[in-house]
This record gives sequence, C-alpha cells and structure tokens, in this order.
Amino acid sequence: MFEKSVYQLRRQKLKQQVGKGLILLLGNEESSMNYKDNLYHFRQDSSFLYFFGLDKPGLAGIIDIDNDREIIFGNELTLDEIVWMGPQLSIADQAAKAGITDIQPPAALASVLQKARSSAHTIHFLPPYRPENIQKLSGWLGLPPAALKEHASVPLIKAVVAQRSIKSEEEVQQIGQAVDITAAMHLAAIKGAKD
Repeated sequence: MFEKSVYQLRRQKLKQQVGKGLILLLGNEESSMNYKDNLYHFRQDSSFLYFFGLDKPGLAGIIDIDNDREIIFGNELTLDEIVWMGPQLSIADQAAKAGITDIQPPAALASVLQKARSSAHTIHFLPPYRPENIQKLSGWLGLPPAALKEHASVPLIKAVVAQRSIKSEEEVQQIGQAVDITAAMHLAAIKGAKD
C-alpha cells in the first residue's frame, strides 16, 4: 500500500475528471472452486485497489463528487474469522490508511444508490466483469444484467484509463521490485529443475 496522500490525490483527480455525480467502484468477492469454502486465491479489482488501496474481499467504494464524500462499504471480521485467520486490522483502520474515515456496512450501499437514483444523480460505474458484481449492480440499479455494460460510464472509463496509463515514481519502483522478484523466482525454478 502506498502513502495515504497517493490515494487521496488519485480520487481527487478522478473527481475533477468525471465532474459530477456518484462514482461506484466495486471490489471483488471471494470466488469458490468447487464448494463455498474452497476458494481461489483472492485477487482484488485493479481499479478498486488503485483508488482505495484495500486488498480485502467484499468491499465497495463510493466517491460522491457533488457532496465531496468518500465511503467504504464492508463488514468487519467476525469472531470466527478472527479465530481462523488471527488478528487483522479493522476495515476502518485499513481505510484510514487510504484517507477514508466514512465506513458503512454493505447493506447501506443499496440505500445510498437508491437515494442517488431518486434525486436523478448520475451513478458512474465501470463495466462489470465478475458475475457476483453484475448481479449486485443489476439489483441496485434496476437494470437487466445484459444492459449493464452499455450503461457503464464512458467519462469514468476515460478518466480511469487516463490516470492509470501514467505511472508515478512509486509505481515504477514497485514494478521494478516485482520484476526483480519474478526474475529471481524464475532463476530458482531453472536451478531447481536442473538438480
């Protein structure tokens, strides 16, 4: 995770580029292989990660341009999850590291979107690609799943592409570290295969 100011500046720039309305960015959910608790390795949505920095399943973020408000929606860990996984930072603590202090349960997201729809605020969202997010968006926005891609926000898509196409110094350093680790892993695999 980068410094808090990096995420704050990214969201501020996104607000300026999109201009008005409400930006909805969905994080990914856990994805099962062959039964509910046999999960693939979790991979967060790249745009959600870019603007919010939170690498946990079941999160969503709202950037309310008109009211200059940013909200993370997510459930805190249950006691069973803490026992199973050990102590973890709360969502509030993680969000604070990205400069967000407004944390709400996922159930509150539907009412925020309904309020925006009833007051004719534009709801900007990226084309969904995960089935669980397609299903959620369809229910929240009252659109058939097949119509979601055509209702995705072109201004948001263009703003995200424009911003993510140019890498900051921190990103270039992180990419360099990842390439170095990948090269070392590759060389270790080659050496292991020879032995």
